[in-house]
Amino acid sequence: MRSLKPLLYALLLVWGSPAMAASSLPTGAWESYRASFLDASGRIVDTGNHGISHSEGQGYGLLLAVMADDPANFDRIWSFTRTQLLVRDDGLAAWRWTPGSEPPVTDLNDASDGDILIALGLARGGAKWQRSDLTEAAATLAGSIGARLLFTHDGQTLLRPGVSGFDRGERADGPVVNLSYWVFEAFGELAALAPGHDWSGAEAGGRHLLASVLTDAALPPEWLSLAQRPKPAAGFPAEFGYNALRLPLYLLRAGEGDPDLLRKLTAGMSDANGNLRIVDLSTGATKETLSDPGYRIIPAAVACVLDGTPVPQDLRGFKPTLYYPSTLHLLALDALNERHPECLR
Repeated sequence: MRSLKPLLYALLLVWGSPAMAASSLPTGAWESYRASFLDASGRIVDTGNHGISHSEGQGYGLLLAVMADDPANFDRIWSFTRTQLLVRDDGLAAWRWTPGSEPPVTDLNDASDGDILIALGLARGGAKWQRSDLTEAAATLAGSIGARLLFTHDGQTLLRPGVSGFDRGERADGPVVNLSYWVFEAFGELAALAPGHDWSGAEAGGRHLLASVLTDAALPPEWLSLAQRPKPAAGFPAEFGYNALRLPLYLLRAGEGDPDLLRKLTAGMSDANGNLRIVDLSTGATKETLSDPGYRIIPAAVACVLDGTPVPQDLRGFKPTLYYPSTLHLLALDALNERHPECLR
């Protein structure tokens, strides 16, 4: 029965996923993104972080190539990912690759968001282009994620940020999690790829944990200690940071969920002009203000989906800036094009 699994999964995804449209990105957007961030070797270059590449970026690149219906460049990204990052002995991806270093993998630990994004990109590519090789690779990676990265804490299934360094016993304040590593849209597909793991529990655990943190605080910390009452983890800035600002986008891409939670998140992370804030949670002070369109579209998308507020005209198109906000911009535009096209009219 194992040999039927890729075909059955692909059929289910073709029938049930909005990712099967020819292209869900604005005309020319993927070409501009590619020219700015995809090099000849197939690596996505993080232009805001010293030109490194990482598992997160490779996963985003795979997903965007599927959205753009570009199998040739998908294969370039997958080739780099497979040969340069999938070098661990547990089936997960090393998270950081640094040009000019020898060896170029400068941190062999994995990052669970990158692992999930790669698996999701492979799964959707396999389904869209009817390629069992991609679906099999996605299933193998999903199995490794389920076996190595899901864990139980206080009766809930949660997600480790990485295999090493975050558990109770490894840290005095462990376990430590990062809520922005929950790519909520992926869990249903991971369950189809690798049944036998508690994917629905992991998704529910992440949503419950986020809601419980926001009961007592305006914003969640980037790194969260669960040793006792949830609080910012030791050794990390007590801040709502660059990773965490993805949370409303991930929730939106997975379905609106709890509107009050989305409104609270976007209200806390935005200023009066719609810019995003990096926030010192110990004082509530704004550490940085982020005005890039790729950041501003996140609260704008939430406001349109929940309340019908039109997305500002300058956010509806795409022009590359830096890797991270540009990626978030395309993910937001894809979500709106697929589920809420009225927001872009």
